[in-house]
Amino acid sequence: MKKHIIFIFIVFFVFISAIAQNEQENDKIKIENSDFVDRNQDEIPGATVFTGNVNVVHKGVNIKCNKAYYFDKENYVKAFGNVRINQGDSVALNSRYAEYDGTKELAFATGDVFLRSPESTLTTDTIYFDKKNQMAFYNSYGTIVNKENTLKSKSGRYFVQSKKYQFNTKVVVTNPKAKIETNHLDYYENSGHAYVFGPSTITNQGNVIYTENGFYDTKNNTGQLLKNSKITYDNKIIEGDDLYYDQSRNFSRAINNVKITDTINNMVAKGHYAEMWRDGQTRKDSIILTKRAVVITKVENDSLYMHGKKILVTGPPEDRTIRAFNNVRFYKTDMSGKCDSIHSNNKNALTQLIGKPVIWNEENQMTGDVMHLIGNNTNEQLDSLKVLNNAFLVQKDTISKNGYNQIKGQNLYGKFKDNALSEVDIVKNTEVIYYMRSENNELIGIDKKVCSKINLGIIDNKINTVTAFNNVESNLYPEDEFPENARKLRGFIWRGDERIKSKDDIFPDEENVLHEKIIIESKKKAKIEDVPMEILPETLDYDKNNPKPKPTLKAE
Repeated sequence: MKKHIIFIFIVFFVFISAIAQNEQENDKIKIENSDFVDRNQDEIPGATVFTGNVNVVHKGVNIKCNKAYYFDKENYVKAFGNVRINQGDSVALNSRYAEYDGTKELAFATGDVFLRSPESTLTTDTIYFDKKNQMAFYNSYGTIVNKENTLKSKSGRYFVQSKKYQFNTKVVVTNPKAKIETNHLDYYENSGHAYVFGPSTITNQGNVIYTENGFYDTKNNTGQLLKNSKITYDNKIIEGDDLYYDQSRNFSRAINNVKITDTINNMVAKGHYAEMWRDGQTRKDSIILTKRAVVITKVENDSLYMHGKKILVTGPPEDRTIRAFNNVRFYKTDMSGKCDSIHSNNKNALTQLIGKPVIWNEENQMTGDVMHLIGNNTNEQLDSLKVLNNAFLVQKDTISKNGYNQIKGQNLYGKFKDNALSEVDIVKNTEVIYYMRSENNELIGIDKKVCSKINLGIIDNKINTVTAFNNVESNLYPEDEFPENARKLRGFIWRGDERIKSKDDIFPDEENVLHEKIIIESKKKAKIEDVPMEILPETLDYDKNNPKPKPTLKAE
């Protein structure tokens, strides 16, 4: 029994030894073919020289060359002349010289290096191939060419399994429709997807795109930009925390902290969501803006701020229309107002206020069913004003506690001088209540009149003269003889508590709450730098999981 156990142990030991020896044999580089073999230890110590049609194999790697030095103890080979390194269908590498370390499974190639993968080709001067990690890398400028793109960079890596190129330093990608310039780019050759990190520029068909963290689909010409990004068109610049664009559709979309600058019309649009279609010759050239939307237009040395829950800007620069909807509010230093919607066109210089419009100018209030503001494109100033149906002008008397100057009629027509109202005509069924005062501002009496037309002369935004025309019925009452309940014309509503006194007042409270929340979230994101994009599962952080091997091989 004891001898039997010893015999089994010897057989098991021999078996294990055979397996270990077999594994060692598999780890060794093999020379499968050569026309001539020479071993001159004086000239090349430790090496066997193979010449002519040399074929070297090792764990799926096949090396062919004209001449090879094989160092058996080091499990190492140097290859010369028309070197071809292949790994199945995934990697095909050509060079004039190469080295391969069988223990580290690391190859080095230099001299007219040409690396082919199923989708692209790489040319460079020197390259390393890490077989264990299935990765090739170079630091001597390289050019990659595939069906759609040509990519150039000072250094780069190719990951065989994911078919991904990673480029660093002076990266340029060009195709018939776009050019990408960056210092860090990840490119997937199967999908044509490119990820850029750090300051990067993408130029395509009249667009210039800047981003510091972005994704670009080189096949479909679409992209998404996430950090310090902006898109510059012929006459517009769009910025936002999250930008998406589709070049084939001339479409862009922006989310959070959106800013669109129209350099031709001196207009800036802001909000937290925007869509833009680009077509400079038709109405298809448009912008839709929501979520704390505001359009800021330069007017001489002032700016007009206009807010609506939804703002639509359409048309080419010379015929641009702005429409604002739902709870529209606007502010200018000498004028503010509210209405349901606004329609403004720069070609005919007409702005229409629709749906319960009200305009305030200091202590003056103007209301009506519809208001038209007409500009002058020659001097870019306001020219005239129309209030159609139920025109009502109210001016708070500055001295009396509850006194209001009031004029109402069917329509109102005003003229501007230097962007300030200078003259107003109110026509049809006109009624007036006016507090008449002396030069010392002493109350003379309260004038109440009915006529067909009233003309007002206005100086420094205050009524200076009142002139009545046709069928005038007028009475001047002492203050104590004019009852309080008779001092308001029918339809009188003083809306001074709604008056917009600053550019910040144009936003409703709920939109300010949304704005503050977005600003806080944006600041949090800004603290995180170079976060890989999560649009697709392709992006991986190779450096964290696989420290870059330090090349130790040197060409002779």
